[in-house]
This record gives sequence, structure tokens and C-alpha cells, in this order.
Amino acid sequence: MKLSHLASLISVASLCSASPVHFEKRDNTSISAIQLSSDKSFHYELLRDLSLVPYEGSDVNEVLIAASEIKPGDFESYYTAFNKLATRVHQLAKAINITDHPISARNTFFKAATYYRSADFFLRGNWTDPRVYSLWDKHLEAFNAAISLLPVPGQRVTLHAKGDDLDSNFTIPIIFFGCGLPGPRSTIIMGNGFDGAQEKMYHVLGKAALDRGINVITYEGPGQPTVRREQKLGFIPQWDKVVTPVVDYAITRPEVRADAIGLMGLSFGGFLAPRAAAVEHRIAAVLALDGIYDFGESNLKPFPPKLKELFKSGPENAKLFDSILAEGLAEPSTETFTKWAVQQGLWSFNTESPFEWLSQTLKYNMDGFAQNITAPVFVGDAQNDQFFPGQAKILADRIGSKLTTYHEFSTADGAGEHCSVGASVLANQVVLDWFEDVALQSLNSVSFGEKVILPGECLVFEDSLVGVEAVRRAGMRVVWVPHPDLLAEHQDQQKEVLITSTGDFQTGDEWQHGEMPNDWGETVQTLEHFDYERYAIDLSG
Repeated sequence: MKLSHLASLISVASLCSASPVHFEKRDNTSISAIQLSSDKSFHYELLRDLSLVPYEGSDVNEVLIAASEIKPGDFESYYTAFNKLATRVHQLAKAINITDHPISARNTFFKAATYYRSADFFLRGNWTDPRVYSLWDKHLEAFNAAISLLPVPGQRVTLHAKGDDLDSNFTIPIIFFGCGLPGPRSTIIMGNGFDGAQEKMYHVLGKAALDRGINVITYEGPGQPTVRREQKLGFIPQWDKVVTPVVDYAITRPEVRADAIGLMGLSFGGFLAPRAAAVEHRIAAVLALDGIYDFGESNLKPFPPKLKELFKSGPENAKLFDSILAEGLAEPSTETFTKWAVQQGLWSFNTESPFEWLSQTLKYNMDGFAQNITAPVFVGDAQNDQFFPGQAKILADRIGSKLTTYHEFSTADGAGEHCSVGASVLANQVVLDWFEDVALQSLNSVSFGEKVILPGECLVFEDSLVGVEAVRRAGMRVVWVPHPDLLAEHQDQQKEVLITSTGDFQTGDEWQHGEMPNDWGETVQTLEHFDYERYAIDLSG
């Protein structure tokens, strides 16, 4: 099919100017907020920056002054306004005596980091633009200065993915933020999405969690800002390869309760977090803000029918598809969001072909995974979600009501934008109250300051086979005291009984079996002369 033939069916401009911002909104009320820019995408990004004000990530008038200097649709003016602001605020931060005024310095460094991220946000059209890297370096410098001044300084750690395949050959940058309270605490692992940095998560939900005595670990995987820059890697659908090493690390820290780890994902992270939790079952609670079931179909949906038809015709028309899209993106009338979304998609998936990018995104759906989630899930939705309308409800329905709490944030409460941008205090109240009251209600039954009793510290005396099975699968030690007839029946299977591999019970997972030899179980015929001291049990009291 020649370009001229397709152009006769539908104009290039109309093909490429369609975008998610044109979706019919689900709220029929006339409620609306003051627009920060006549450019819808610029308005949304400015609102994202203002949302960080309650958590020390920005200041109101600084953002509004920058907004006044930005021309609608002009990416360079967006960069110029925020780079000027970031540079000025960074200089102010450096001038503060951190010994005498550490809080002032910290807050100012945090703001500078935010503004550097904003200056970089729309610079995706040219991968070789040196500003993409220089701005990020300045952002990291400012953010690192800020977290070093926290009451419990943030700690950067680099983890390694596990596995021999190509998709496991990467490192995972994380930041551990301790809440500073005694004893092992509940912890939330927080990940951003399609375009956001882990550093931003401190202001989005991190500080609010720390204020509640919850530890925070932020991280980035392939496709996300620092990993994309430093390792040249695009997104991968097997997100458990990213999350599992973070969980492995978390449970080694004395501040972290191994049985009280939450996993939160923001925006596209609302797909990535549930996808990881479907495989990584040590997660105690999942927070999808906002939830996404099928990322690929959501990306493809805004395209006009003829262009979707061309895409679905297969790789033989990939070059034609790419050329039409490129011409459309060059049209002055093409909306900001459409231009940015394609540029960001190519960048974050590490491909120069729009056809390849969209093809990759089709792998990002929860088919075959939603039913494997075992932890409680909070699925957030926004009444006027302009990017992924309807996706959160689909995710909640597919996971099922037994595990899922579905919450739609309303426009009337100022929380109807995607990810409830502009209503961060309200959103965090709802989300973290759920995390504390629902997901961790039983886990947090131990009073603060008391030692948590873990399964591996428990010794259970049991006489039945099914009891031994249950105890061992729960990760506890067992002493089997069988009836003489039962012992005689399984005389040659005592080791198999103690590691739950007799084959009599077909429940659970293979990883829950023990191995031989195994010192987590023993058989005794009587407790009359049982060696309690072997298990450090003192009966003298």
C-alpha cells in the first residue's frame, strides 16, 4: 500500500492528531478546575508539580511563575522556564548553611530536583540531546543532597536482577527510606510508571507513608528514567524480575517486617505492580494507582480506525505505518500529548519504530496473571481518567472481589484526574488508610515495640499427617508425635512426611516442600523425655 493510497482514505493530520485526551469523559457534571495552560498536556504536568507541594516537592508560586512563561505546544519554552527555575532554586539551596539550617537546605534541594525533572520532561524528540543527561545529573545531585539531610538519610543501593536470560541482565537502583521508629515495620516498595522517576515517589506517597511509620523503598527498572539512561534498556513485561530482587533485599533489613511488605505502582506502574505480584507472592498488599489491565490496547485505542487497521495488518506494513505517523507528528496541529506520548514511548521502550513500540506494548496485559495474585489489592481509579479510562475497573473485576478493593476518586473531590493528580493529600489518606486498616490489620496486631514472632521461630507438636503438612507449608518447625499405628504405616516414609513430600496431599506449591536432610522436623514416639533445651525452651518458669 502506497502512502498516497492511504492518504486518499484519511488525511495524515487526522490520523495522528487523535489522542487519549479526546476520550469521552465519564463524568457528566460541569465541575472543572482552573486551567494552568490552554495546552491540556502542559496543564496536567503543571498540576503534577503542584501536587508535590504538601510533601516538600515544589512551591506554588514558583510553579505558577514558570507556567506563565510557557507557550502552549512549545516544548522548548517548557524546558526554558523550568530550567531557569531549577537553576535558581538549586543555587539557593547550595547557599544555605546545611549545618545551621539542614531542613531549609533539604526542602530547597528537593524543589530543585523536581524542577530539573520538569525541565527534562518534554525533551524526548532527540535522544542525543545532551540536556537529557545533564539535567538528570543535576536532578540526582540535588535529590541526593536532600535525602542526605533527612532525619533518617535515604540510602541508595544497586541490586542485580537474577537469571541467565537477556531480560535479567540489568541492575536495579533503589533508595531505602527508614521511618526511624523502633522494631521491624511495615514497608511499601514504590514504583513509578511510563515516564516518572523513583525520586518523585518520595513526594507522591513516600513522605506520607514515612509520616505514618511505614518504611519506603523506591526503585526503577528497565525503561524507567535512570535505568534507561545508564543501561540503555527499555521496558520488559516480566516485572517480577525487577521486584523480586527488591523484596530479597528488603527482608535482609532489620527495619523491615518480612510479612508486611506492600507493593505500589503509579500510573503505568498500576499494571507493573500487579504483574509482579502475580509471581512474587511475598508481597502482603498491592496498590495499583491507577489500575491498568491491558496497557497495549489502551495505547492503540486512540488511533483512528484506518491507522489501527494498518497496524494490525502486520510487520510487512511497519515502515508505512511509521512513515505516516512521523508525518503526522510533524504537523503543527498535532496535539502536545500525541507528540510527547509517541516520543516517550519510543524512548522508554528503546526502539525507533512506532510499529515496534506498539507491538511491544501488546505484551503488557494481565491475561493469565490476574488470577495468580494472592495478596489484597487496592485498585484506584479516577472518575475522569483521560489516559486509561475503564482499565482500573477491568483489573479489579478480573482479580476478583475477594481480594480487591476498588475505589473511584471523584471529580467533585478534586481527585478525578489520572492518578488523582491535584488531590495528593486526599488520595494518600484513602490509600494509606486502606493499607493500614485492611491489608495489614492482622499483621499489625502486635503492638509497636514488641518483637514480631515469625513462622520460622514457631515449634509445633502435631500427631496427624495433614497437621504436619500445614505446619511445614507455613514455614514452621514441627515435632511429629504420631499414633503408633500411624507411625507403623509410614515407618519407611518418615523423612517424606517431615518435608511434606509423601504425595498424599495435592495442595500448595512445590517451593513449600522441604529438602532432605532437614532439621526443621523430627519424629518422636513420646514427649515424656523430650529434649526441650535443643529448641532453647526453658520450662523452669
